[in-house]
Amino acid sequence: MKKVDRQAKIEEIIKQHTIATQEALLAALEAEGIPATQATISRDIREMQVVKERDADGTLRYTIYHNGEKTEAERLDESIAEVVAAVKRVEFVNVIHTAPGNGNSLAAILDDLAFPQVTGTLAGHDTILIISPDRASAEYINDYFTQRMIVE
Repeated sequence: MKKVDRQAKIEEIIKQHTIATQEALLAALEAEGIPATQATISRDIREMQVVKERDADGTLRYTIYHNGEKTEAERLDESIAEVVAAVKRVEFVNVIHTAPGNGNSLAAILDDLAFPQVTGTLAGHDTILIISPDRASAEYINDYFTQRMIVE
């Protein structure tokens, strides 16, 4: 099967079903008669910008990241204001705490922007580590997040 056809089927599956793991996605593809490996699915997920988010019921599921008509920078700023709870810089690393279930999607937006002050990100359920090449870059990222988050 061609990659474009497989990816179209993946998009259809994750829009119609609650899929939260690569194993569940592989099983759903196999049920449709589409064989794939975990490595292939992993590449598809990355290329398609599939992220985990909570749906209206609070269930964690895969969804395709779309930024609509907003620029990625606008989307980042909006997301920081909506979901970031705390920011702490430790040397050249920033630790970002988010509302539960928002770490991965916020990190995906940040990765897409390719800030020169960001060497890499590591995201979890509600925490993101942003690794910078030096302290000055980490301070820039810390200031960027601090200025955009809403403190209640």
